[in-house]
Amino acid sequence: MDNFDKYDKRDSADREEVLSIPVRAGKRTYFFDVKATRSNEFYLTITESKKHFNNDDGRVSYEKHKIFLYKEDFEKFSNALSDSITFMETGEKPDMSRYAPNREYQDFSQDVNFDDLGNDY
Repeated sequence: MDNFDKYDKRDSADREEVLSIPVRAGKRTYFFDVKATRSNEFYLTITESKKHFNNDDGRVSYEKHKIFLYKEDFEKFSNALSDSITFMETGEKPDMSRYAPNREYQDFSQDVNFDDLGNDY
């Protein structure tokens, strides 16, 4: 019996979350959560959770951001992630026409102002 068969036989109350993989990275933790719809279609949520300390009262809070990725977008997302990593490692820019074939691509890399992103960058 493979994992999907085991998953498929669970109660409907347990159907939403199938798998969760945490990746710790400094003050941040990324969660890759595979979930399922009521019709057993898988989708992925990627959550960035960042720990914040309040110096005034010593409390800890978490800021969270989520991305929902559905099956029909897996290949596009995977290609964009792979091309981005390749660019960072080699400097080789990808063919942007495969992402927006009917639009002219604009290189925004010169327009980024990291001051707008907060003090963590």
